[in-house]
Amino acid sequence: MALLEPTNLLLLACALIYALIGEPEEAAILLVFVLGITLLDALQQRRSSRALAELARLSAPRAHVRRDGELLELAPDQVRVGDLLRLEEGDRVAADSRLTESLGLWLDESLLTGESLPVQRQNPGEPVLAGSLVASGRGWAEVEAVAAATELGRLGQSLATVTPPPTRLQRQTRRLTARLTVLALGLCAALAVLQGGFTGNWVQALLAALALALAVLPNEIPVVLALFLALGALRLARIGVLARWPAAVESLGSATVLAVDKTGTLTENRMAVQRLLSWPDGALWSAGEPLAEPWHRLLELAVLASRHDPVDAMELAIQRLASDHLTHTEHLHPDWPLEREYPLEPELLVFSQLWRDPSAGWQVAAKGAPEAIANLCHLDPDASAAFLAAADALAGLGLRVLAVASSLHGAPLHPELEPPAEPSPPAGVHDFLFQPMGLLGLADPLRAEVPAAIATAQRAGVKVVMLTGDGPITARSIADQAGLPAGPVLSGADLQGLTPAALASRVRDVSVFARVMPAQKLELVRALQTAGEVVAMTGDGVNDAPALKAADIGVAMGQRGTAVARESADLVLLHDSFSSLVAAIELGRRVDANLHRAFAYTLAIHLPIAVLGLVPLLLPGQSLILLPVHIALLHLVIDPACTVVFEALPPAAGLMRQPPRPAEAPLFGTSTWRQALSQGSVVMLAALVLAFWPACDLEVRRSLVFSLLLLAGGGLVWLNSGAATWLTAAGAGIGIGLWLILLVSPSLQTVLRLAPLQPIQMLAVLVTTGVAMLLAAQLNRRPGRPARFQGLTPPN
Repeated sequence: MALLEPTNLLLLACALIYALIGEPEEAAILLVFVLGITLLDALQQRRSSRALAELARLSAPRAHVRRDGELLELAPDQVRVGDLLRLEEGDRVAADSRLTESLGLWLDESLLTGESLPVQRQNPGEPVLAGSLVASGRGWAEVEAVAAATELGRLGQSLATVTPPPTRLQRQTRRLTARLTVLALGLCAALAVLQGGFTGNWVQALLAALALALAVLPNEIPVVLALFLALGALRLARIGVLARWPAAVESLGSATVLAVDKTGTLTENRMAVQRLLSWPDGALWSAGEPLAEPWHRLLELAVLASRHDPVDAMELAIQRLASDHLTHTEHLHPDWPLEREYPLEPELLVFSQLWRDPSAGWQVAAKGAPEAIANLCHLDPDASAAFLAAADALAGLGLRVLAVASSLHGAPLHPELEPPAEPSPPAGVHDFLFQPMGLLGLADPLRAEVPAAIATAQRAGVKVVMLTGDGPITARSIADQAGLPAGPVLSGADLQGLTPAALASRVRDVSVFARVMPAQKLELVRALQTAGEVVAMTGDGVNDAPALKAADIGVAMGQRGTAVARESADLVLLHDSFSSLVAAIELGRRVDANLHRAFAYTLAIHLPIAVLGLVPLLLPGQSLILLPVHIALLHLVIDPACTVVFEALPPAAGLMRQPPRPAEAPLFGTSTWRQALSQGSVVMLAALVLAFWPACDLEVRRSLVFSLLLLAGGGLVWLNSGAATWLTAAGAGIGIGLWLILLVSPSLQTVLRLAPLQPIQMLAVLVTTGVAMLLAAQLNRRPGRPARFQGLTPPN
């Protein structure tokens, strides 16, 4: 809790000592300051907690249910007993249910049972437990128990209670704080012994030692880091990017490669059939023309080669076209029972379905990559070349091309195979004899904002890599429209022939990968990382989960992504938009830059306070300039400046024209140390000048120094902010306001053991502060840049 922070404990110790030596006013003031700092910390923690609670609400999985005949998308806590729960591949089951229907349904129940292998659910009435993952297939189940009444609830487990490990910056700040704590304790002991032994006043020696500890400990750093990351995650959510834990915000500024899916990320995921080409006659239909009989059979087979309740954009486009043109014809078969599905395989990019025609027996329809269909149909070289040339012609228009094939009449098998015993269908689709029926050309418009977003990423030193299941010609056409650089296209087949070292070398020069299977994304992530890149990888399917976990930043799709993809990712694009991902990188860089501004400010303002605390140690017999109460009051300037002003600073104008920050860069890089030490040293020298101002008693010198630190604290806020806004003016005004209150309040001066300042002394404080700020600005000045704006460049 905030009351037990080291700074508050030290202040409470000082208050106790003041009370014991008969100075209750000082003790009471310190207690008031402890209360103020505790309330400020509590407010900051509340902001962090509210931000994280909002992110948890946004990241909760969604359930698709049918209630009163209406299909709804609900949060798990809104699911009711009696709802029909839809089960799709990649879904996380939201409630305990009983199966009503299924097709190839396999469930991963490892969360509940620890069993790593999926179990099959195919019979109505079988249990489907909350927390299970749909590994494959689909189905419907009636909800029997929800929330705490489920088996998962009784076990007291929850997917929402994932505790992320400490981030890299959190580990570094904890190490720094631990080292400074040891240093502070050592200096405290040394100061207490020397001061007490030299003066014999052990009470004052102990107070001096505690004041030094307060000065040395930069207690704000861990608080600042936690708040910046939490609020940064909330800011990401407001632009449509959900960060599942703070480490994602920290990593964004270091991304060097964005590896993104084409469909739905670069494009609108609004697929429509634009061309139909029947085969072998080559009749071509274009969208907008009447759909005549020559293309009816082709479209009929495309529907039969698609799922009955599809979620894939291409299958939805096929169904829309069929609904528009084939309704009330003999070419749609809602009454045919589905016997078997033959899913895509890495060596055969074809999806096939086996149906039972009540009047003619088995019927098989297949659709997939043109080269795979040519292989499935065992076309001779000339026929295959002609078929693929027609597909390339459609691909040259920027269309995604699918080929369609049909089994021969009655679905005969290859002559050398024995027919299977009824009613068992063959295990492999290659067992059937096929003939090509034609080609479909589908268009998915490029999102209007994508070219500008890619250009922004490239200017920021971030390489964009496009992954697609399209053929190389279509992929290259879309890449050109999007503004990706010209270059070779590497296909999934090419990847299979490369060693990891060779692939790592090739990916340096390739921006477009075509015919990529989900399993190959993991190879690409590792190859890019081997090449020295920090990779952000997008994905939406169950098979994308390994690549999302392996990537430095896993990015799942919020609208079309599966639950397992979202659970494996660090970020979720709520609107599946690439431009949101680029905006997230900019915001990540903004958080990183502002965080280092706050760190530099904290170190700079603590340096003069720490040196003033060391004066009695270095000069035995010298009185303590800053008492614990003064340091506590300075914390009321430092804390809001770090946690409010710097966190809210807008992005610098040149932020997205700079290279990414190295992922393993230290917490305080060269630029941060240079800025902090130069600014802190200037303020320290000014404070020492006033601390030893001649012909003044201790309280006057203390007033001069304390006034300088209040004003310099505000001045450093203004100097490091890099942007003149009302917020930076308010941050700078905190120190000025406190100083003015002190000037007009003699009673407060008495309590704080400060002397009233004469006009000439006030002028000396203002001049010294102004000179110090000008000198600090000049020391930070870089060639060709005004000193006022040196804080704009993120430290490295």
